[in-house]
Amino acid sequence: MKISVRVKLNMKEEKVEKEGDIYKVYVKEPAKKGRANRAMVELLSEYFNVPKSQIVILRGMKSKEKILGIKD
Repeated sequence: MKISVRVKLNMKEEKVEKEGDIYKVYVKEPAKKGRANRAMVELLSEYFNVPKSQIVILRGMKSKEKILGIKD
């Protein structure tokens, strides 16, 4: 399954919201040394109830807008 994600950085609360076809992921981490990406993957693994290893960033590694692949 492929999903579109928009990441919001440096937030007070971590959460995942679905808005149409896009998932908004709010993380506390800054975009330094991949910390925000790791936090995003961790939140989405809990949201979709899959292991973190099943979530892959397909496009947008250094962007706030990403395409992710989630393996079943």
